[in-house]
Amino acid sequence: MNSGDPGFMNTRRVVITGLGCVTALAESADGLFDALCEGKSGISLVDVFDTTDFSAKIGGQIRDFDIKKYISSRIAKRMDRFTRMAMASAIQAVTDSGLEPEKEDCNRIGCIIGTGIGGIQEIEDQHERLRVKGPRKVSAFCVPKLMGNAASGCVSIHYGFKGPNMCIVTACASAANAIGEAFYNIRSGRSDVMVTGGSEAALTPVALASFCSLKSLSTDNNNPTGASRPFDASRNGFVLSEGAGILILEEYEHAKKRDAKIYCELLGYGATGDGYHITAPNPDGDGAARAMRNALNVAGVLPEKLDYINAHGTSTTLNDIAESKAIRTVLGNYAYNVPVSSTKSCLGHLLGASGAVEMIVIAKTIEKSAIPPTINLNKVDKQCDPKMDFVPNEARNLRVNIAMSNSLGFGGHNCCLVAGKI
Repeated sequence: MNSGDPGFMNTRRVVITGLGCVTALAESADGLFDALCEGKSGISLVDVFDTTDFSAKIGGQIRDFDIKKYISSRIAKRMDRFTRMAMASAIQAVTDSGLEPEKEDCNRIGCIIGTGIGGIQEIEDQHERLRVKGPRKVSAFCVPKLMGNAASGCVSIHYGFKGPNMCIVTACASAANAIGEAFYNIRSGRSDVMVTGGSEAALTPVALASFCSLKSLSTDNNNPTGASRPFDASRNGFVLSEGAGILILEEYEHAKKRDAKIYCELLGYGATGDGYHITAPNPDGDGAARAMRNALNVAGVLPEKLDYINAHGTSTTLNDIAESKAIRTVLGNYAYNVPVSSTKSCLGHLLGASGAVEMIVIAKTIEKSAIPPTINLNKVDKQCDPKMDFVPNEARNLRVNIAMSNSLGFGGHNCCLVAGKI
């Protein structure tokens, strides 16, 4: 038995058969991956509300997103923006997978979709309505729109999926934990297919102001596309973004039976807690290192077999140093041979959705034999170790057989996922 892997979860293989996303760069997995490999940035000045008095005025704002391409406006009106983006991504992913729900046992298909904050826009809107118009004018849809589990619930209802249905809330690790728990759900035999990932729509006045007060955001307002620069010596904070990513996980034999396209196999999942601080990571990266080791052990993969790591890489001082230490702790000298890049340099930080979008990147990296770059990286911070290969500024063509994705969240949540070529 692999260390860290429950004994009853050793037989069923789990593969990824469908991808869908809504991001500031693209509204499809293919479009997203192409833009990332081209080194494009989705960061711009936020104009969805007045940012005059905000220290940070930039973000990964999604423009021209039209939910009516996916569902009716009548149904969409009952959803917060984060649920709409999750729904659009889920419909993309189910379509991409070729899954035909009407031909499946929907009791064996579940939904686990994470979010860090949920319907914060609805909370802000209804609070203003309460303040101006009084309690009788607060919307009857306020609660079903704001609740974090609305995304998983609405996707399940849309398709009639009746398997496990839940929401994971672990801050910036939410989507990755959701994928990991969906992975174990299939391995344990409880489900054959899981719709999983995360969604976040926190480009709102209260959310942006809160992160500004926390002094965790980049204030390079005159240089939006260069503001997110993970591992760079001059980085000064992360860039808040919105978006969603959904993946279809499927039991291998089930996927083979219906002749599904398989992007890659999900091999391992590790989750740990820092037990250290509510916002800061443990400086030595111990929690992240243990999550990485656990995921590799579950996967049965030696560290030196890794071909690529998609780092959490937020562009904050503390996170980038702690994560790079964790990688060196787990990989030893091999840490200097494996490419490590942060796609948050292009997308900004999608908070609770980031792990799903980055797992989509892993699936496409394995499929396309290409590694997206860390853009805006001009001089690696000495504490992040300049000898490490952070894939600066240009994509790289490289066959990737085994890849890892890290997600680390406020509260000391650490999550690692490992995938491999079939």
